[in-house]
Amino acid sequence: MAGEFKVKKKKLGSYPFFSVIFSITLALFVVGIFGILVLYSGELARLVKENIKVQVYLKNQLEEKDIAEIEKQLATSDFILKDSSKNPLVFISKEEAAKQFIKDTGEDFKFLGENPLRNAFLVAVDTAFQSKKELVDIKSRVEKINGVFLVHYEESLIESMNKNIAQIGLILIGLASILLIVVVFLINSTLRLALFSQRFLIRSMQLVGATRTFIQGPFILRAMLLGTIAGMIAAGLIWLVIQIGHRKIEELQMIENQQRILVLLASLLALGIFVAVVSTWRAVQKYLKLSLDELY
Repeated sequence: MAGEFKVKKKKLGSYPFFSVIFSITLALFVVGIFGILVLYSGELARLVKENIKVQVYLKNQLEEKDIAEIEKQLATSDFILKDSSKNPLVFISKEEAAKQFIKDTGEDFKFLGENPLRNAFLVAVDTAFQSKKELVDIKSRVEKINGVFLVHYEESLIESMNKNIAQIGLILIGLASILLIVVVFLINSTLRLALFSQRFLIRSMQLVGATRTFIQGPFILRAMLLGTIAGMIAAGLIWLVIQIGHRKIEELQMIENQQRILVLLASLLALGIFVAVVSTWRAVQKYLKLSLDELY
């Protein structure tokens, strides 16, 4: 019949698909990128701290068995770095130290007829024992070992480094918390705006006797789908950015922690689903409680 036109019926739980996914994906991508920066910063700080060495100088005229005994005591100490991929205990003979000194300074002191340097161990200290109090305790304990002459470490450098790392960590955590709150509000606002067009359909279903569970079901399922898709897209984009970053800056691979990165990506997926579901549930609850006048 002429003049007929079709009206597209709205389905319960349906609202703009691609625009909502784009908004959630963008929000998750931003928080994910910042999360990656936090992870890499943390790994860089850990790498720097693991390279801190305590120098243990030995007394002269020690026999090999005495040096071996000292090495055994240091190797079994609770404060030594437990990373099996690194050698936390390195012996530097006085001859090696002299060669390195001459190479670094260009000054040859061999004309003195005697090497004034001492045999020493370089001990990598576990990050849990790098506070000022712990290092003082380590110095005191090691100097009591028979055959040890002196224990030395760069106290001011370590204190400054720990202070800076702590401050940077607090700033990053603070910014990450603020960003996470903003992202949650952004996703919540996006879904509430999307559900605004469904408010009359929600009321119509309510008026014909549909239960709240029946009305909420399609919206919750769609929110789970949107959160899953957006989370997977955001995780995929972040993984792509990481791979591109590694190709451009090879040094980034030194501070990469794949396990934590995978946890972060999984957390983004969970965050997308959780926020989408909770926001949708709250919005539907709100429209179910409004009067007809308030819906307008």
